[in-house]
Amino acid sequence: MNAIASTTASSVSSNVKNIAGKVALVTGGSRGLGAAIAKRLAADGAAVAITYTSSPDKAAAVVSAIEAAGGRALALQADSADPVAVQAAVAETVKVLGRLDIMVNNAGILAIAPIDQFTLADFDRTIAVNVRGVFVASQAAAAHLPQGGRIINIGSVNADSMPFAGGSVYALSKGAVASFTRGLARDLGPRGITVNNVQPGPVDTDLNPAHGPFADSLTKIMALGRYGRAEEVAGLVSYLAGPDGGYVTGANLTIDGGFDA
Repeated sequence: MNAIASTTASSVSSNVKNIAGKVALVTGGSRGLGAAIAKRLAADGAAVAITYTSSPDKAAAVVSAIEAAGGRALALQADSADPVAVQAAVAETVKVLGRLDIMVNNAGILAIAPIDQFTLADFDRTIAVNVRGVFVASQAAAAHLPQGGRIINIGSVNADSMPFAGGSVYALSKGAVASFTRGLARDLGPRGITVNNVQPGPVDTDLNPAHGPFADSLTKIMALGRYGRAEEVAGLVSYLAGPDGGYVTGANLTIDGGFDA
């Protein structure tokens, strides 16, 4: 496991940062939604660790951006399909940053194909990252989360609505995340730990750009007629991570511009 760390402590006082003094771990945090979430949590005062699979330069750029803004960050190489790597990332976060308060299970993959063409290898990889990876990270994090801790899963509106062919396995994986969220909220509620699932619709990222091949068909479905911004999803994650979200648990919260309206 390779680590890229900054040692600059946050200089922002807790009276203006709602999660100051907290530590967050965001899986798949080197780009897209994960990067936006990591930067938002850091801006709100948390020290933030991110995992990445194969983009050390992008991970380093996220760390540098957080550090430049006066925060503290750590990047760890860990494929979410590898349980040992995920467990090690949680342990390293606690070792380097001192604790763990917020676990954001963001890492995920999307494979699309008709069911008669969907390979077993793609199925296994999807479940390994999108379902098993969430379980392993949550289990490892739960050993460290204190009273008031947070687990925030990044699911998908496709758990509830799949408007095109070929997405059945992806929908299956995100439906599992939604169900796991409800059950885990019951498990951890007595410890004062909340567990929630954020379900984005189409969001403008490099993997699904607002002007990409799927954009025209998807925007026609949405009530707002536009893709979301990663920062908008990060804002909802920030709310759930902060004190105002303390009474929300076991919820699957859709943020999709009316995609599923």
